[in-house]
Amino acid sequence: MHEPDPNNPDHDSPHPSEGGEPGHPSDRKSPSPDLANADSSHSSRADDTAAGPEADLTETLRSWPIGGNRPTVRMIRTATGERAVQVRLELGILQLALNGRPDGRRPHGADSLLDWHIARLEAHRQRAGSDEGMHLTSKECDALRDEGVQVYHRYVALFALEEYEAVVRDTGRNLRMFDLCRDFGASQGDRTVLEQFRPFVVMMRARAEAAIGIAGGDARQALLAVERALAELRTHFDDNGPMGGFEQSSEVTLLRGMRDALVPRLPTSQRSELEERLRRAVNAENFELAAILRDELRALDH
Repeated sequence: MHEPDPNNPDHDSPHPSEGGEPGHPSDRKSPSPDLANADSSHSSRADDTAAGPEADLTETLRSWPIGGNRPTVRMIRTATGERAVQVRLELGILQLALNGRPDGRRPHGADSLLDWHIARLEAHRQRAGSDEGMHLTSKECDALRDEGVQVYHRYVALFALEEYEAVVRDTGRNLRMFDLCRDFGASQGDRTVLEQFRPFVVMMRARAEAAIGIAGGDARQALLAVERALAELRTHFDDNGPMGGFEQSSEVTLLRGMRDALVPRLPTSQRSELEERLRRAVNAENFELAAILRDELRALDH
């Protein structure tokens, strides 16, 4: 399952929709994160409609043909010396900043709209002593989801480039955005629409974490990343449904396949460690983890 446009939950495409909010989050710095409670998704129309210098991209596109076995993703250096990701599409080239927002904007002077809202939340907690009264309007949730789609495109490209540390960063970032909308969204839809995409993002983070472990020769670290993701997905499906969703999930199937491939790489001495972890899990009545550990022990026997 991919992570499609969360502003259009009935549409299964991973690409942003053509419609939606007309503007982008403002790039102007707010004097305080908690002063813009009413509508932090306001945009500057002058910035949105300003045209840059005209340029014919024919030669640029011709120099990077599409099709066959040619790569469709690459890392480049910009004119300022910063790294950026380029994705070759059928009708052009998409360029994404490697750090901060993929489009390079700085809403309210922050690295991202998510960072700005998290600062708002912290300011609210310091002032009020709790989360009570903190909320995100539907427009704010829309803007956060739009930013999340940009990050989705970047981490998929980064995974293809084997930039796994950056994939872990971006998937973790989108999961924090999911949590923020779930906890503070104004409407039921704002709070729940992103949950259908959580399994995909959890899986991608685990794949990247496991790849980091394998590259470092640490199969145990890779296996632990997969275990954590499976346990997180079981909790997700238990809490959100549908009934039987965990067993039917394509993300769970993929992670189980990774786990089965990783277990034989463990040193023999780690069998006793798995058995001890299983004993502790059973004693603690953590039956979800116990089931995962039993599967790993069975895999060692094959």
